[in-house]
Amino acid sequence: MIAENLADVRARIAAAAARAGRDPTSIQLLAVSKTKPAEAVAEAYAAGQRAFGENYAQELETKHAALAHLKDLDWHFVGRLQTNKAKVVAKIAKMVHAVDGERLARELGKRAEGREAPLDVLVEVNVGGEASKGGVAPGDLAPLLSAIEAIGSLRLRGLMSIPPPTPDAESSRRFHHLLRSIRDAHGGPARLPELSMGMTDDLEVAIEEGATIVRVGTAIFGARTART
Repeated sequence: MIAENLADVRARIAAAAARAGRDPTSIQLLAVSKTKPAEAVAEAYAAGQRAFGENYAQELETKHAALAHLKDLDWHFVGRLQTNKAKVVAKIAKMVHAVDGERLARELGKRAEGREAPLDVLVEVNVGGEASKGGVAPGDLAPLLSAIEAIGSLRLRGLMSIPPPTPDAESSRRFHHLLRSIRDAHGGPARLPELSMGMTDDLEVAIEEGATIVRVGTAIFGARTART
């Protein structure tokens, strides 16, 4: 079932890319495997998926250990990250998607020292102005970008967002467009090549608005299960 779901999602990505006049290979599918067992990740891996996203540091650590034999598997951390969990994430993740402050950036930088390659980071932008969500306000973005660029063990790669809930996919377009506009105002693709935006319900709209990474969980693994 997971293999079939992956094929369906890849077809959706390819169709959206074609409509937007984009090369589908320029869009990375990140399979969000939070709360799913390591066996589900292994099943997706067997179907050709290589990039997986986790929301919780302990779960990331457990799955990384269980699947260490899959050598070309890339872990991304996509949830809100507390500084006291930065050590675990910086050791394992290829990319952290939700850096939203200088304190977290400095802690990740300290914990990433000694890695073979810098830790890739995206800055989360709070595009909906929601008090309940993480992310930096658009007006506060510039100093955070500069601070990250000054940390040698980190590599600034782009921006990420989680739009407010919307009644349909089309209604999320303005938030994806906003993130792309913010990126363009802060150096464009040359400085910030990655835009992590779009999930199961709105990935097509996100791709049409310039997403380079789409974060898909439910359409691949089924409904999210509760953490135990």
